[in-house]
Amino acid sequence: MNFTKKKLKIIFLLFSSILFSQVSQIDSLRGSFIYLLQSKPDNMNKDYVYNELFSLQISDTKSFFISANRLKFDSIVIGQINKNPNNLKIDVTSTPKSKFKFLITQTRENIQFYENIGMTLLSYSSPPINTWKLINETKIINSISCKKAEVSYKGRVWTAWYSTDIPFPYGPYKFSGLPGLIVKITDKAGDYDFELVKSTPNIKLKGKIIGINKRHYNKAKQVTQKEMLQAKQNFIENSRHVLESMGTVFTQDEKEKQKRSEIDKNKLNPIELED
Repeated sequence: MNFTKKKLKIIFLLFSSILFSQVSQIDSLRGSFIYLLQSKPDNMNKDYVYNELFSLQISDTKSFFISANRLKFDSIVIGQINKNPNNLKIDVTSTPKSKFKFLITQTRENIQFYENIGMTLLSYSSPPINTWKLINETKIINSISCKKAEVSYKGRVWTAWYSTDIPFPYGPYKFSGLPGLIVKITDKAGDYDFELVKSTPNIKLKGKIIGINKRHYNKAKQVTQKEMLQAKQNFIENSRHVLESMGTVFTQDEKEKQKRSEIDKNKLNPIELED
């Protein structure tokens, strides 16, 4: 098993040493925001709350939404590569982890979702949300004056608070299309809540560019959302067969663990309940 992991690690390092050097040099940074996600991903344990920070970066033409931990991971790896370009031994043991491996870009006309399945970057597109119901109600959130809106999306009913004082039609995850930045958005069940917790002053954005490594969105294979979900499942199933073909022997405990993982699927509480 250790030998297999080493081989896979070498492949990753060779691949990443090329891709990690590619950072966007085109899109000027017009807005930079940090959101806190508080989620209840386990249907069987609603007391468990998982928190993670996300970065929303906005250019002249689109927005980029990605886990802040993934950006930290990129920064650490790039730092090691720049420090010693000839050394392929990159230490990722202490890098921050993320449960969310996707990048979402949005324009006024399109939502693009990217995710690596194994060594392949896949992407699917979907139309922007345009079924918002604007409600004549205001609220102050973190000293920001906000207005209320509601929408049904992918099996959940969401309440959003947006600010026309921050004139960007974007927000966290796939949410956009309101006449101002989304400051907070929560689903009716209280399972998912995104809230703006930090913003970068405009004066500090001068001369800055979008800080998303191109490996997260460049040269992706276009698929449908259904095909991406199937690719994920196939990758999980094939990984075991590949490891077995390379001589890995799974113990009874590991087999039992895999059976339990199948049972655990029923506990999943994804952000999108419908296709």
